Amino acid sequence: MWKKLGESLSGDNEEQEESWLDEDSGGLCSLSTTQRIYGFAACSIAGLALMLLVREICALILCSMIVFAKPIKFALLFTFGNLLAVGSTGFLLGPAQQMAVMFDPVRVFATAIYLGCVVIALICALLIHSKVLTLLAIIVEIGALIWYSLSYIPFARRMVSELMIRLCDTEL
Repeated sequence: MWKKLGESLSGDNEEQEESWLDEDSGGLCSLSTTQRIYGFAACSIAGLALMLLVREICALILCSMIVFAKPIKFALLFTFGNLLAVGSTGFLLGPAQQMAVMFDPVRVFATAIYLGCVVIALICALLIHSKVLTLLAIIVEIGALIWYSLSYIPFARRMVSELMIRLCDTEL
């Protein structure tokens, strides 16, 4: 797929561009390669901007020593930033391929836990309005995002699991 993407970006393979798009999107999405790149870039930039904004809010909170100042705003920006960043790859792969990759048997549990944590964080922030529950949900969401991201690196989850087991064994 990356070879095809490189060929279509360089213009070497223009006649096969339509079949490549139809193949990856399953006929559900008729975006051109340029539109997909623009969509990916826009979602990635928006996600990174929201996450950087969250980082600034977090730095302000830590500097002023007011831990519970704006956790709901933090949760909303962080969660939407993560969703935009994860969803941005859907522009490159296509929506059908993105879902197939996310719900691959290797990472189906990591995806389900991550998406569940996103929903819980949004519920705590928007419906319950509890600062403590929102902060707890965000902490769990960060852990779920890390575990989900590790599923894309071969043997990363196994290495992290073994490292955590060794760290816990040495402490006891």
